[in-house]
Amino acid sequence: MADDDEYSVYSERRQRRIKITAWVVIVALILVAGGATVLALLFG
Repeated sequence: MADDDEYSVYSERRQRRIKITAWVVIVALILVAGGATVLALLFG
C-alpha cells in the first residue's frame, strides 16, 4: 500500500507539470500568432 501512495504523489506532480507546460505552450502560441499578425498588418 505504501508503494501506491508514493506513485500517486508522483502521478499528481506529473499531471500538474503537464498542465503547466500545456498552458505555457498555449499562451506562447497565442502571443506569437498575435505578434505575427500585428507585424503583418504593420509591414503589409
